[in-house]
Parts: sequence; structure tokens; C-alpha cells
Amino acid sequence: MTTVNIKDAKNRLNELVRKTESGEIVTITRNGRPVADIVPHKKKGGTDWEAGYRYMREHGIDFSGELAPDWDDPLPEDFLITPLPADYGKPKPSKK
Repeated sequence: MTTVNIKDAKNRLNELVRKTESGEIVTITRNGRPVADIVPHKKKGGTDWEAGYRYMREHGIDFSGELAPDWDDPLPEDFLITPLPADYGKPKPSKK
């Protein structure tokens, strides 16, 4: 691990970046105290969609992966202003 002060880091940035490209971590200090690290870039993994599809096929899950074309259209105004029924959210009596 290389340690350099901030003034030297500014003047030697290309050299320090080359070191990190080879896997080394460079610590930058100000007044002898570490303030930053230059580290090698790591690729982000992302989502393995193929693994998800494979899992669904193996477990018999049917998902076409398509949404209705109007799934994000605004709701009609009459739907939005219609009050909910008085018993909305209340438990239903059980049938015996």
C-alpha cells in the first residue's frame, strides 16, 4: 500500500492511477492523516436475469414478463372520487 500527501498525489496522479490499475491501494494524506483512498475499480455485478428465468422454469412458475400497455396510465377521475364502501377494511363475518 502506497501513502502520499495530497500535494504529491496531485503532481503524480497518472503514476498513482497506474498503481491502482495493477491492484494496489493508494492512500492520500493531509497533514499526515489519511483523507482518501484510490482503489481499483470493481465492475458491478448487476442482475442475473437468465438465472431468474431458469429458476422460474425449473419451479413451474409461469410469467410472461409483459405488462399491459396502459399499466401506468392515470386512473379515471370518477374512480378516484368514488368513496369506498362503509365496510371497507372491516373483517367479514365467517360463514359456519
